[in-house]
Amino acid sequence: MFRKKSLMALALAAVLGLTVHLPVKADPAVSSPSVILIESSTGQVIYELNSTERRSPASITKIMTLLLTFEAIHQGKISLTDQVTTSEYASSMGGSQVYLAAGETQTLDTMIKCIAVSSGNDASVAVAEHIAGSEEAFVDMMNKKAEELGMADTRFEDCCGLTDSDGHYTSALDVATMSRELTTKYPEVFDYTTIWMEDITHETRQGTSNFTLSSTNKLLKQYQWTTGLKTGSTSKAKYCFSATASKDGIDLIAVVMGAPDYKTRFGDAQILLTYGFGVCHLYVDENKEELEPLAVEGGTAEEAGIRYQGEFRYLDTAGSDLSGVQKELELPEKVKAPVEEGMEAGRVRYLLNGSEIGSVPVVFTESVEEAGYGDYLRKVMGFFLL
Repeated sequence: MFRKKSLMALALAAVLGLTVHLPVKADPAVSSPSVILIESSTGQVIYELNSTERRSPASITKIMTLLLTFEAIHQGKISLTDQVTTSEYASSMGGSQVYLAAGETQTLDTMIKCIAVSSGNDASVAVAEHIAGSEEAFVDMMNKKAEELGMADTRFEDCCGLTDSDGHYTSALDVATMSRELTTKYPEVFDYTTIWMEDITHETRQGTSNFTLSSTNKLLKQYQWTTGLKTGSTSKAKYCFSATASKDGIDLIAVVMGAPDYKTRFGDAQILLTYGFGVCHLYVDENKEELEPLAVEGGTAEEAGIRYQGEFRYLDTAGSDLSGVQKELELPEKVKAPVEEGMEAGRVRYLLNGSEIGSVPVVFTESVEEAGYGDYLRKVMGFFLL
């Protein structure tokens, strides 16, 4: 038998700008053939056009390179202070580069700047070799990660996007997927993608010289809420862009592929982001309040602690009044032993206008074993010894 507790969610604490009913906006007028706009924290698609169409990605390939780099850092396999040596092969990369010389070393921190700010193909290959031993091995890692993330329309053949091969492709949806994975798991990437200009120092056999990294993301100067992420262009891919922006607690990712020119690329990204900020309203319940323990029947303990498994987020794009969201906690009066830590004890459900919009599990914070004969005997003896 479950007990239900109905709670009106606190509007000021859990809701951001929710009381105004907005008219439904017309679709954004973009010129690029393939685009998608998603809200980052929920992954919800706000707008898309041919988003699963396979296209050449150019340098937005480097989003996956950055993702695997930050993943390796967090796993303790590499560190920002590592000295990364540029091989002959890495230094031979054409296209966008930061002119690393063969044998030149830079810290991984600097190499990430070279990739994220100036889209250095040479730096990308050097980092790939540092992590996996060779670009080929690193590309295998890229494709495995793409498969893991469910990127069904993606296949990589290099780590920087320099190739115009028909076998190197992705889609706007898949770019949004890897962009979201990178930015939500490793938000420190924004420390690099918000850099407009920064000098690095080349130290080679020929001497020491300074080189200025200049961001390829012109939206950093054109759109005040921009936080990243990565541009790309080749004759085959045309002009591509995965743009991230943050405003009033809303984080958006807009992907543009196949734009005819760089102005359209940035213009379409800005149109998408502005549209998203205009229609998105986010309900957030952090679920930080403590819950009373649940009674346990037939266990070595009489109760077990419980907690919300995590926060709840709901994105509305229809102008609904989210101050009316109701929260219902569904828990049994008691449970039978055994129970295990992390096991689901119940759920908290969220309703808007009588319809459920989502739920979050309530889980046990500790394990309670089933009581045996000896446990009951000790309990009885303890009673008589009081």
